[in-house]
Amino acid sequence: MIHQYINSGILEAYVTGSASETEVEELLRMKARHPEVNIALQELEADMEFLAGRMAVMPPARTWDKISDEIDEIMLREKKEVSKFRPANQPTEETIPPAGPTYIEVEGASSHMRIHKAWRWVFAAVFVLGKIFLAFAIYFYLENRQAQTQLNELKTEIQQLKGKH
Repeated sequence: MIHQYINSGILEAYVTGSASETEVEELLRMKARHPEVNIALQELEADMEFLAGRMAVMPPARTWDKISDEIDEIMLREKKEVSKFRPANQPTEETIPPAGPTYIEVEGASSHMRIHKAWRWVFAAVFVLGKIFLAFAIYFYLENRQAQTQLNELKTEIQQLKGKH
């Protein structure tokens, strides 16, 4: 009976946090009464922890620095916003609406544009194709200019031959 209870999946549901309240209460009672359930639960928790450790993915370098910088920036921004507040009965220059159109100032944290990695290849391909088309355009321009000069030479030669006859 205890082995059926252990193999029923309730322990897994408890460890993953998907067990209902009644299942949790039942498991805690069974754990207190039967040491086999407690041992199986400890083994399952150890196995899940080992599995999670093996499947863990290391975050990219400097991730913590970026998170810390963002938190510091948010904290500084909140301090500045708190100092801007004044009692409602004291009008300031900021509360008087300006005449004419109003604009919202937008300031980016970085001067670089971020794009998805898949688009980088598209932009690289467009850049390379642009260079290839530019080379073809220059080549055909020079060929056309050379053909035009040859055509003018032939016209003058034909006119000279007609003039002799």
